[in-house]
Amino acid sequence: MFKSYQVGTIYGIPFKLDITFLLILPVFAGLLGAQIGAVVPVFNTTFGTEIDPAPLTAGVRPWLIGFVAAVTLFGCVALHELGHAAAAMYYDIEVESITLWLLGGLAKPAEMPRDWVQEFWIAVAGPAVNVVIVAGCGLALVVLPGVDLVVFFLLYLAVLNVALAVFNMLPAFPLDGGRVLRALLARNRSYLEATQLAAAVGKGFAFLLGIVGLLSLDFILLAIALFVYIAATSETRQMMLDAAFDGVSVEEIMTPAAELDTVSPDLALEAFLDVMLADRHAGYPVLENGEFVGIVTLSDVRSSELEDATVADVMTPAAAVRTVGPRTAVMDAFGALNDSGIGRLPVVDDGELCGLVTRTDLMRAFKIVSEQRRFERERSVTRRPREREPQYWERRPDERSGRRSGGQQPVEQPRGRDDSDPEAAEQRRDGRTRPDHRDDDDGRTGSDHRDDGGRGPAEWPEWRADPGEDSN
Repeated sequence: MFKSYQVGTIYGIPFKLDITFLLILPVFAGLLGAQIGAVVPVFNTTFGTEIDPAPLTAGVRPWLIGFVAAVTLFGCVALHELGHAAAAMYYDIEVESITLWLLGGLAKPAEMPRDWVQEFWIAVAGPAVNVVIVAGCGLALVVLPGVDLVVFFLLYLAVLNVALAVFNMLPAFPLDGGRVLRALLARNRSYLEATQLAAAVGKGFAFLLGIVGLLSLDFILLAIALFVYIAATSETRQMMLDAAFDGVSVEEIMTPAAELDTVSPDLALEAFLDVMLADRHAGYPVLENGEFVGIVTLSDVRSSELEDATVADVMTPAAAVRTVGPRTAVMDAFGALNDSGIGRLPVVDDGELCGLVTRTDLMRAFKIVSEQRRFERERSVTRRPREREPQYWERRPDERSGRRSGGQQPVEQPRGRDDSDPEAAEQRRDGRTRPDHRDDDDGRTGSDHRDDGGRGPAEWPEWRADPGEDSN
């Protein structure tokens, strides 16, 4: 949007008109008026009416009807945005302004809801208002006399509101339908991931709208496609910043006061310019006896026409400088930078300068914090404990005998033991062992370990002695 002007308030919400609205209004009036002759036969065929197009298209009547229809249409857009605002206020979300501009309307909340239920109903409230308007037009058609002009105008207004509701419910984030999509996606995933998915769908719709607008030479559709693509990208970046700086305060990313270059208020401007040239800084905090008294920039010096002036003569005093506290959330500081259009914010606590935060600090911190969060996620995945296979003696009796539940493989029986031999089982119960399991002198048991021609452990592949080692 461009320059906007406040024309009033509605329920305490500033109502603004963007300069592009004043430019597009006569264009819409001309387009709507020019279509009357083609629309009337469609209405007669679709709704069974008997509207005579001749009186409506005579002289300047089409342009007057088009102008009234355009103003009424933007009035419906304003009601659409009031629906969003009313739903937001129901959830105690402040609405900063409602603005009519080139592509319709925009209700600007002070903060975006992070609850999917709230966002769902706030997004649905706007198109719901258009549906109510359509119902009102239908009721008026029944109550009011069937004059051709009245019938045509009410049908025209109803069709435009249907188109407005349907278009806004397209899942092209950040349109209303796209926000409904994000709300539904956020039920079982983070808001950042839901935003990224909804924005990807929105960009796809923007591409399709752009193709259709290009082929039909519809510049309004091209403008809508461009707006959807840019807005989706911008809101995704905003959500990434919110996720990265969640719980981070200004004092963690600011440049401390001890590392700042400052100037005194009695410094001559000529000397100040020499300091700027040497340090290559565009702005400096001004301190007097250690107290923050203002800020001075190169633009302040350029606007000065005083000879022999000092920094105190051109600086912006502390009372007029936008400042933040050291414990201010980073995203609040980022919003302050965007709202004020400045490049730096002094960090002040009880009149004492604690540091300075700039856009460069924010972008650098964003990259660092994003990498930290990525390492934390990877570390949490690699440190996840693995399930330990229970040892033989830790297994249940049915698992030891090979009857394991869940389709698992039976446990391999120890060497030399055969549970299927009834005689061996009876000897084990009596405390006896079979002769081929007797103890040998070297501590080994069983004929499988004898050296008289049998294969001993040294000959098994996994126990074979290393080359050069004496295995005798």
